[in-house]
Amino acid sequence: MNSIIEAAQAKLATPAPAAPAPAAGPLTLHLLQPADYPRWDAFVRACPDATFFHLSGWQTVIERAFGIKTFFYYVQQDGRIVGVLPLAEIKSRLFGHSLGAMPFCVYGGPATNGAAGVAAMLDGAADALAQKLGVGHLEYRGMQRFHPDDASWHTKELYVTFRKEISGDDEANLNAIPRKQRAMVRKGIKLGLRGVVEDNVERMFEAYAHSVHRLGTPVFPKKYFALLQQTFGDECEVRTIYTSDDRLVAAVLSFYWRDEVVPYYGGGMDLAREVAGNDFMYWNLMQAASARGCRVFDFGRSKLGTGAYDFKKNWGFTAQHLPYEYKLYGAAALPDNNPLNPKYQLFIKMWKKLPLPLANFMGPYIVRNLG
Repeated sequence: MNSIIEAAQAKLATPAPAAPAPAAGPLTLHLLQPADYPRWDAFVRACPDATFFHLSGWQTVIERAFGIKTFFYYVQQDGRIVGVLPLAEIKSRLFGHSLGAMPFCVYGGPATNGAAGVAAMLDGAADALAQKLGVGHLEYRGMQRFHPDDASWHTKELYVTFRKEISGDDEANLNAIPRKQRAMVRKGIKLGLRGVVEDNVERMFEAYAHSVHRLGTPVFPKKYFALLQQTFGDECEVRTIYTSDDRLVAAVLSFYWRDEVVPYYGGGMDLAREVAGNDFMYWNLMQAASARGCRVFDFGRSKLGTGAYDFKKNWGFTAQHLPYEYKLYGAAALPDNNPLNPKYQLFIKMWKKLPLPLANFMGPYIVRNLG
């Protein structure tokens, strides 16, 4: 009898076999709607492959600042977003017709949770849209190639990015800067320069507009910077540098993302050269970012062979090639819309001679087509 009871008890104690997990549902493709912004951003913030430039706010900024059409695709499975691909179309007689991820952003392209078929579905959506729109080329902007083994995607060496770890110790960060560049930083400190975080873009735009005019580059509209600050809130900081007697020296608009700071748009007045204003500005930003908990300083992209490239190297940052990818449709060759292209040299020389108010008025009509 005891053996029968023990056997029954053992049978009751043995867990029943687990029910098989339900099969994953089908992948479905969608275009982002405003109601889905919170879900989209929650995915982007949790996805290791996503960047600040994948956030939904860029749809608002690009459409409202430039009137450019965007297509923010996402893939959903079982009610959850599992991949995103923001795209925008630029159509210009001067600079061509393109679809890109993303114009005005240094990084872009598909970001997924790694599930099978997600990236392929996003690629398929981009390919179909590129053909429907009749673009010359499709562009992805990644820190690594998305299709290294696919001969239909091309890349070229034009841009590099500069990224470096920083610590929570100001002295350690300062000592990590090469000696000559560190001397320039100390010059700004000794002259009493100071950084102020602004709640508007007025002074920042003034410094930026002066700077790009000297370079012969069309200016972005002030509305664009205001929208960035308004849309991204605490993740978008405007920092202005002043002398001890409150003269404007320089300014930078930066993005904060995870444990990174990304100085994105900046410029200086003529005075900046005299007082090492730009050198002090980036040091002042590095100090503030370090105190905020940032551990990566992303100096942003630069074109090979430019002054910006040399300036960043002087800070001890190592250049990392950005292998942007291009898929050709109506175009016969890869795009070459950059100021180092000889065909733009006459335009640059003429632009530098324009009165600043006229350049600031005309610039936004041109730059919206550059991306």
